[in-house]
Amino acid sequence: MAVYTPVTAADLTAFLQRYDIGVATSFKGIAEGVQNSNFLLETTCGRYVLTLYETRVEIAALPWFLRLTTYLADKGLPVPRPIVDREGVALQVLNGRPACVIAFVTGVSVTEPTPEQARAAGAAMGALHRATADFGEPRVNDLGQPFWAAMAARCEGRTGEIDAALPGVIATGLAATADWPVSLASAVVHTDLFPDNVLMLGGAVTGLIDFYFACTDLRAFDYAVTHSAWCFSDDGARYFPERAAALAAGYGETYGLTEAEVAALPRLGVGAALRFVLTRAYDWLNTPADALVTKKDPMAFARRLDWYAAATPDMVLGV
Repeated sequence: MAVYTPVTAADLTAFLQRYDIGVATSFKGIAEGVQNSNFLLETTCGRYVLTLYETRVEIAALPWFLRLTTYLADKGLPVPRPIVDREGVALQVLNGRPACVIAFVTGVSVTEPTPEQARAAGAAMGALHRATADFGEPRVNDLGQPFWAAMAARCEGRTGEIDAALPGVIATGLAATADWPVSLASAVVHTDLFPDNVLMLGGAVTGLIDFYFACTDLRAFDYAVTHSAWCFSDDGARYFPERAAALAAGYGETYGLTEAEVAALPRLGVGAALRFVLTRAYDWLNTPADALVTKKDPMAFARRLDWYAAATPDMVLGV
């Protein structure tokens, strides 16, 4: 279970005295997620999620993340709102960890998206991009293209221990993304809009969650990250053009890609895949065998990278 910092009943009672959200009636750990300690909290006033932020989250950036999600909730997007205490403060400390109470949103994440669900996700991403257009607080993407060579170097030449083909895949990705389309439009984007960060009921999006990789980057790069997450099998071995066409149609309903962005999609897809190859490879090589975090296979995104390297814009759009 993804709870690394325990919270006792006494801890919770004392903590909730800061808020006007009632008295706890139920409290249990949430198994999903690998970065933070999450608890489902029910009180006499409603349902919430209590999150204790662990070391894998950039603690210094937490106020920015909470301002962003508050801004998006104010805009009417299905983004869980951080709850402030009686003094108007959202970010707290509980048991030595930064903590926040967040509004609960209904819905479940899908594991095998249908085209209808991919279309809804695309529309939600477009609405998000439209909403962040006037969010006036930029944040550097420290997992973005300027940092990929350094991220590869952190693996210390050991990626061949994961798979003999992986060093060559990384070299291909770095070469293909050296000329990055920096002139494309940028905004604050999610950069981690995987199916497990989109809550749905049927074909409707009910929640966009986990903004802890949000940053300022190319909108079309965010599209490429989402494409890489929604349009392939989990192992990256199979591509689903019908999902890709639906994703593009949904995004077109609420925002849309320019001609220049469409032309850049294969290169952006290589970059999206490379970003996850690099972070997964580093974690694979450096996560202790007895760690609570489940290691994710970097080869699932190496296969995506190979696909994007040979793709045309029409193929990425599912045409």
